Amino acid sequence: MRRNADGKKRDPRVANPPRILLVTGLSGSGKSTAIRALEDAGFFCIDNLPVPLLGKLVELAKQAGDMPRIAVVVDAREGRFLGDLPQAISNLRERARVEVLYLDASDEVLIRRYSETRRRHPLSPDGSVVGGIAEERKVLRTLRDLADEAIDTSSLTVHELKKLIQARFGPESSEPSVALISFGFRHGLPLQADLVFDVRFLPNPYFVPDMRARTGREEDVAAYVLDRSEAQEFLRYTTEMIAFLLPHYRREGKSYLTIAIGCTGGKHRSVAVVRALARRLEGEGVLLHVWDRDIERE
Repeated sequence: MRRNADGKKRDPRVANPPRILLVTGLSGSGKSTAIRALEDAGFFCIDNLPVPLLGKLVELAKQAGDMPRIAVVVDAREGRFLGDLPQAISNLRERARVEVLYLDASDEVLIRRYSETRRRHPLSPDGSVVGGIAEERKVLRTLRDLADEAIDTSSLTVHELKKLIQARFGPESSEPSVALISFGFRHGLPLQADLVFDVRFLPNPYFVPDMRARTGREEDVAAYVLDRSEAQEFLRYTTEMIAFLLPHYRREGKSYLTIAIGCTGGKHRSVAVVRALARRLEGEGVLLHVWDRDIERE
């Protein structure tokens, strides 16, 4: 059972409560892209709603009855109201299904994005972008701690972020949603992952000259990785564990699972394993989303 910000338990099984997704995070981390992706996924979206109006929004959603899922951007622009948000979230969770999505990115990436767009940072209109980012991180620290899910967008393109948001928050279904991500440890962990598996124990096609420049999407490269007992055992154990976890997650109000499979560069072993795992999960009654995060990297 999930808990409110004040530690009190709430029951996620309350019949048909309004669903509110609060989107927050650093300026330049991709909130505008996320809110557009959510709108395309069927959410009713509101940008920069004042915190005191969140309760009224829930009441209107209840009165409407058929109100779509609601996504609200709440960030450092709230100013003095921002300090009221943790208690507001706690209150909302007594009446609605509330999730907090926090978008982040490295300082280096944020600085580059500001340089490319020539925008001023909202918390440092007359000063440096670096100073504004540091101040914003401090202001949003509490919200980061409250987040149900955090996504680091540093390595994501606009299209990749949109795909990830829609996979995670797409149309609701009676079937659980499972996102399978292949990645390279060389490029960092996918921070949005619920589970991370390391398949660097499998033989690496990179060291086979005619496979080095290819990927695990190709049949013979995948066979080089998968046609051995340890790979098949890994797939069997992992499939069994996912089948075990899904009903328990759903019982606690979590209808999705993001699983990241990593190898060194994210081009061969992890790609092959993700696809093999997806094939095994096809008969488990889940909605599958497959994403190769690092396959295009050099």
